[in-house]
Amino acid sequence: MTDFDTAWRERFGDGVDYGEGPSGEEWSRLEGFLTRRSCRRFAGRPVDEALLEALLACAQSAPSKSDLQQYSIVVIDDPALRGAMQTWASFDDWIAKAPFFLVFCGDLRRQRRIAEMRGYDHRNDNLDTFMNTAVDAGIALATFVAAAEAAGLGCCPISVVRNHIGEACDLLGLPDGVYPVAGLALGWPEKTAGVSMRLPPAAVVHRNRYRDDTLPDLVAGYDAARHAVQPIAPHKQRHPDKYGVAETCHWSENTARQMSVPERAGFADFLRKRGFSLS
Repeated sequence: MTDFDTAWRERFGDGVDYGEGPSGEEWSRLEGFLTRRSCRRFAGRPVDEALLEALLACAQSAPSKSDLQQYSIVVIDDPALRGAMQTWASFDDWIAKAPFFLVFCGDLRRQRRIAEMRGYDHRNDNLDTFMNTAVDAGIALATFVAAAEAAGLGCCPISVVRNHIGEACDLLGLPDGVYPVAGLALGWPEKTAGVSMRLPPAAVVHRNRYRDDTLPDLVAGYDAARHAVQPIAPHKQRHPDKYGVAETCHWSENTARQMSVPERAGFADFLRKRGFSLS
């Protein structure tokens, strides 16, 4: 069994085959993506500023819709500011203990200002522009993560900044047209974390047309395989106050629980106040 075989089976389980494909060096280049894992424990070792600047340059090299580059990155190294933001994530201490915490933001403001500078009316404060800003920020974040992990650093994206979006904007001085998409803890890993098993590709990848007629069987198999190696602990079960604590809680049960309770219901209203019409 090759290293790629091992990485594949750890990510998807023994029952999912990847079929025919490249071999040798071509596979080895992909192995690192299969074995990537979120880092939630950081060593005390500082991250060199030159390395951080290089990673930020990599993020800015990511694809961008129409070359509009509608995102901004706020780098937070102030311990007091990180401590204030840590209160939002009482379940863990990633924000306060990571050497850097970055917030990737959708940014409509820059293009508004450029239009004004050039004497044009900005006529695109709409839902499509919101999606473009969010996607641009997400692609930049993913590119930063790939670069950071290639350099041996660990990362953990965190969406809790949107649970406290008004406070986050105040703390970071985000003006109208700019909003946080996600945060990212960055540092040297204290230890190697486990790999999260993913849904089988057949549940996610569609050829030519979307179809999910086999989804129940695929999810049932995934639930069983994941539970065998990564059972969901009682304290990680969603909304136990509403649904109780299950003796066995599969991934699909936990996901359904999470999606049954509205999250961030005021997000659209907040965006409208920040200048997005969402029409």
